[in-house]
Amino acid sequence: MASLPALQSQIYRTLPALERADTIAQRISTAISLGMLREGERLPAESELAEMFGVASATLRDALASLRQQGIVETRRGRSGGTFVVKAPPAARDLMQRYLAETSIAELRDLGDEHAAITAATVRLACDRADAQDLDRLEQLARAQSRAETPEAQARADSRFHIELAVAAQSPRLMAAEIRLQGEISQILWTPLAGGFDRETAAAEHLQLARAIRRDEPDTAQRLALEHIRRNIYHLIDTKLTLSYSDRTQETT
Repeated sequence: MASLPALQSQIYRTLPALERADTIAQRISTAISLGMLREGERLPAESELAEMFGVASATLRDALASLRQQGIVETRRGRSGGTFVVKAPPAARDLMQRYLAETSIAELRDLGDEHAAITAATVRLACDRADAQDLDRLEQLARAQSRAETPEAQARADSRFHIELAVAAQSPRLMAAEIRLQGEISQILWTPLAGGFDRETAAAEHLQLARAIRRDEPDTAQRLALEHIRRNIYHLIDTKLTLSYSDRTQETT
């Protein structure tokens, strides 16, 4: 895919001096959860990975060993061997519930404000900079949303669409911001903690947005993107309130 070099630059970017094997494993694990790396995909060779992350080969091997122990990747020998993604990390429901319990409604709204600001800039740049391959890929990813069967697959499809918007905008900083935001909210949005999220509506909104970008309509694209994000944040707030009410009810019974 044409976007692969841009995505790799985010997944395998050089680590700060204090970050080591655990951070490498977490970054690769997050990339899988967000749909940036897919099941069956082969990672770059260990020597390439160590160079891209800016770490020693031993540190890189420790990170891959941790991922293998979790069953997320496997290493195969031979001419067609290498390290392959075999499954996505499981969703940690207890951590998601704790996140919603500890995050105020004002903080969730602020998260929405940040995401809206990032996406507004992203879609306007995508209208100006996206090429035909970018536009085709966005529509393909929008349609893939409606075919995702499990909450985990739906989260990956949703995240990948939003990240590909930043790829189309050709802005590494906006892409890094989008990846960070998706890592914070995507699984919570799609895991049915207190009610499912409508994949058909999400897919339709993604497709409308992709088509607005294809028609080079930045005002329409921005409006559609902001409405989409507003609906996502309302769902998170509703989920938080429902879980809080359920907890209070259990305490009084």
